[in-house]
Amino acid sequence: MERWLHGALTLSLAPLLLVQGRWVRRRTPVLPEPPGPRAGVIGQGPVLRLLVVGDSSAAGVGAAHQDEALTGRLTQDLSRDFTVHWRLQACTGHKLADVRAAVRGLPAEPFDVVVVAVGVNDATGRTHLAHWLHGLQSLVTELKQRHQAQQVILSALPPVHLFPALPQPLRWYLGRCATRLDKAQRRWVAGQPDCEVLGADFPMDLRYMAQDGFHPGALAYEAWAAALAERIRAHARTSQISPGR
Repeated sequence: MERWLHGALTLSLAPLLLVQGRWVRRRTPVLPEPPGPRAGVIGQGPVLRLLVVGDSSAAGVGAAHQDEALTGRLTQDLSRDFTVHWRLQACTGHKLADVRAAVRGLPAEPFDVVVVAVGVNDATGRTHLAHWLHGLQSLVTELKQRHQAQQVILSALPPVHLFPALPQPLRWYLGRCATRLDKAQRRWVAGQPDCEVLGADFPMDLRYMAQDGFHPGALAYEAWAAALAERIRAHARTSQISPGR
């Protein structure tokens, strides 16, 4: 029933959604990926090998520099307790299939923690639910087998229905698409060991958004990174496998 309803809504709203989508693309400023290093070592203490992969949010679009973006904030936070060997592999516009390809292109080096931030482009591009779930399974399997990931954190899809850059009903429709993917992701992850979905708990208002009204801003990245760091520390405390084994 849910699948039928979603298809019917897509068909009935298609002409209006197409017009609104073109209007949004014309008026929304295209923000660059911020400058700054995409790999490095920071901190002191036990070694923690961190990989961040994903789309424009993982790449830090909306921040002025990588230091203020997700990976920069996260490594700074973790550096208080760990020597963090980190790498960022992310690109604007990437869908889950693109992220999988990018991960396959990496050297087969081990990572203790992998953070995956992807899904909005799959929602706006209407990736089929079955393809989404197959992609998640393939990605997580590769991260665990080829990169020996002990902890995989999949970022929850953001509340697209609250994005100020989007008019109605496009905002509502894309929000519905994102919610479908996120719910499916959470159901699948519930049966996966050492894998979880984590949402970023920050207000969806203009103070936390980038100027395009679509991407996170510096305050949002800071809150998102803090939530990730807390989960990584908790896993490191309870896991029988030490970072940097």
